[in-house]
Amino acid sequence: MSIKVRSATVADVPVILGFIRDLAEYEKELDKVEATEDDLRAALFGQEPKVFAHIAQDPSGTPVGFALWFLNFSTWTGKHGIYLEDLYVTPEARGGGYGKALLAELARVAVARGYARYEWACLDWNTPSIRFYESLGAKAMNEWTGYRLAGEALRAVAR
Repeated sequence: MSIKVRSATVADVPVILGFIRDLAEYEKELDKVEATEDDLRAALFGQEPKVFAHIAQDPSGTPVGFALWFLNFSTWTGKHGIYLEDLYVTPEARGGGYGKALLAELARVAVARGYARYEWACLDWNTPSIRFYESLGAKAMNEWTGYRLAGEALRAVAR
């Protein structure tokens, strides 16, 4: 089987939004998706993109998954890293090596560009994904607790 992973193009925006919605449904948060095709087009392909995406295709060329990522920075290493915001493979394509191929492509990007890290978050109930990540050698960062300011809390702090 031939797995192709490529950088996303503007023509992939509807597919990417569909994958985002599918992922949100899997994570039981579909009602939280506000992103539009216009939002993604601007973020991924605007004048100075800050977000990037890769697409996994099956042998027929059909997109079956995506990875969406952006740069972060480690003050300790003094280098950028990759933060993987979303990784999704369609249910029918899972187990076919597409997720691993997407992760491997981003690892190649990180190594080629001299980035120090490659990080992501995983819901603690998502046992299949946790097992998959650990099989690749990824380590849980259990000593860290993520925080988020959003909505009214974000606006209140900004005031």
